[in-house]
Amino acid sequence: MISMIYLKKIIFAFSLLLSTLSYAQGKQKIIFDCDLGDDIDDAYALAMIISSDKFDVLGVCLDWANTEERAQMATRMLYLAGKENIPVFTGRKTSDKHITQYEWGIGFDKVKPKEKPASEFIVETLNKNPGEVILITVGPVPNMADVVEIDPEALSKAKHIYAMFGSFYMGYGESPVISAEWNVVADVQSSQKYVAHAAGNITFAGLDVTTFVNWDDERMDKIKAKNSPLTNALIDLTSIWRDKTHNHDPILYDCVAVGMVLWPELFKLRKAHVKVTGDGYTVIDESKEPNCMIGMQINKEEFLNRLQDIYLVQKLGR
Repeated sequence: MISMIYLKKIIFAFSLLLSTLSYAQGKQKIIFDCDLGDDIDDAYALAMIISSDKFDVLGVCLDWANTEERAQMATRMLYLAGKENIPVFTGRKTSDKHITQYEWGIGFDKVKPKEKPASEFIVETLNKNPGEVILITVGPVPNMADVVEIDPEALSKAKHIYAMFGSFYMGYGESPVISAEWNVVADVQSSQKYVAHAAGNITFAGLDVTTFVNWDDERMDKIKAKNSPLTNALIDLTSIWRDKTHNHDPILYDCVAVGMVLWPELFKLRKAHVKVTGDGYTVIDESKEPNCMIGMQINKEEFLNRLQDIYLVQKLGR
């Protein structure tokens, strides 16, 4: 017979499992697709995501260029934060170009990316969880083009899509002239496929709400003083990034797209019909029915204060 003590242990373990499942169900399922290692904002966005208690991160996908080296960076960051249970998926490699930040991940082998290609993971996950998963993309989008090739309907099965993508009324540096924003112009054909197949289910965090969201030295000093594994990783990566060509404050473009999910009340949006031109511009056609939402305004200071709090409150680490 099962002893009463053993039975109580089983009941306790079962109750704990139910509690954990219930807690997980209260979180928003997301997939994060990024080009970690180019600009520094991808690292801040990934740290933001894993520090939040609002997300159930189903996977981190690496996109564009040398995705294998990007994946090593992602696995190391997740490992240092004690989040190695979050799977990392490598997207299609589009070049062998080596970027200085990649050196932070070189040689790390305690956790390996999954063998399944990122695009296959995204398609399978969206099909298994229709209407439940938010997809966040913050880099060039060859992975999204590959998703469309595998299953043209997959993106429509996301609960919603948020993308750091485009320039609608404001260009880089708050210019009144729109720019061919990097995530678009880096792979125009993929961008066109993405916009066409995500139509009606996507919100764009373009330069209009991102290009002036800078992380100044005062905030940098605060997260440096935190001295946690995650904030130390951000400080180390920022130091690598701040070479001769990056002597300015980090601009946290990608964090804004994540912030749209966490804090929608900080943004003003509008409906629009957007298309991607052959030279990589995101153009609004007022004569057509809207196919997306675009960010128009952000409460910058409140956004940065909340972001700072996320980094300072988190207790991630091994």
